Amino acid sequence: MHEFDLIKKYFSKLSLYNKNSLNLNDDVFFDRSKKLVVSVDTYVNKSHFFDFKKPNLVVKKILRASISDLICKGVKPKYYFISGSGNKKTFTKLNLSKISSSLKQEQKKFGIYLSGGDTVFSNKLSFTIISVGFSENIIFRNNAKINDDIYVSGNLGDSYAGLKILKKDISLNKYLSKYFIMKYYLPELHINLAKKLLNFVNTSIDISDGLFADLDKLINKQKLSYRISLADVPISKKLKNVMLQKKLKKIDFISKGDDYQILFTASKKKARIIERTFKSLGIKISKIGKICSSNQKSQIIDEKGNKITIKNKGYLHKF
Repeated sequence: MHEFDLIKKYFSKLSLYNKNSLNLNDDVFFDRSKKLVVSVDTYVNKSHFFDFKKPNLVVKKILRASISDLICKGVKPKYYFISGSGNKKTFTKLNLSKISSSLKQEQKKFGIYLSGGDTVFSNKLSFTIISVGFSENIIFRNNAKINDDIYVSGNLGDSYAGLKILKKDISLNKYLSKYFIMKYYLPELHINLAKKLLNFVNTSIDISDGLFADLDKLINKQKLSYRISLADVPISKKLKNVMLQKKLKKIDFISKGDDYQILFTASKKKARIIERTFKSLGIKISKIGKICSSNQKSQIIDEKGNKITIKNKGYLHKF
C-alpha cells in the first residue's frame, strides 16, 4: 500500500474538522491564528541513512532534512525536538558525544534550539524530529497555476552519487568520493531564502524523494500536468564529468532524492524578482519547465527534444 493510500484510508477522516492539518496533504501543520508551523519526520537506519558509522554526519543529515520542510514553506525553523531509539552498540558514549557536538554545530549554523525529545531502548535504530517555526503565512502544496514556471534551487543528483559511492556501486578517486559523500550527508539548505519565497512562490516542496516524485506530490490533487526539460535540470560540473566517464544517465541521478533543494512554481511575471533574489543571496536557480493543463499528460523532454518515460520516478513509501 502506498503512503497516500494508507493516509486516505485510515487517517484522513480523523482530520476532517481540523483545517490546520491541511487535509494531511502537506509537509506541515499550520495554525494561522497562532502563527505556528510544525513538521514531523522519522528516519530509520538502512532506509533513510546508509549506516551509523558516522553518527556525527547522520544526525546532521536528518536534522537538515527535517527543517527543510519548513524552509520550503517560507518559514524559518526556530525549535526542534528529537527522539531516538537505539541500544548499547549504537548509543555508545562516544556516539552520543558526537551527536551532541553535531547538534550544537547545527544549532549555531541555522539559529535553532533543542527543546525536548525522548530516548527509547531498541535494537532498531531510528530518530524522529519535530521542527517548529512561526509565520503569518506559508506556501501551500497544490496551489500551482496553469502556465506557472517550474524552478529548482541548487544542483540535483550529487547526494545520490554519494550514496552510490558508499554502497560501492561507483568507484572514484579520493577527492571526488569525499565531495559526493559530503553532499549526501550535508545537504545545502537555503535558510536565508525562506521568508523571501513568500514574495513570489505559488507552491513549493523540498526534493526528498526525487524530482519527479515530488513534482507529482506538488500537484497531486490538482487537474494539472507538467512539462520538464531534462537539459535544464541543474547538476554540478563534477557530476556531469562523472556521468560522461562512467556512461551514466542524468535522469537516474535526479530521480533518487535526498537533495533537499527547493522545487517551486511561480508566475512568469515573477521571473525578474526571482532572478534578483537568488542572485543577491548567491544561490543558484534554474527554470526547468512549466505547469500545463490536465488535457495533456505530464512530459519529460530529453536533450534531443524527445519525450521520455521513466518507470521509477523516485523513492516510494510502500507498506
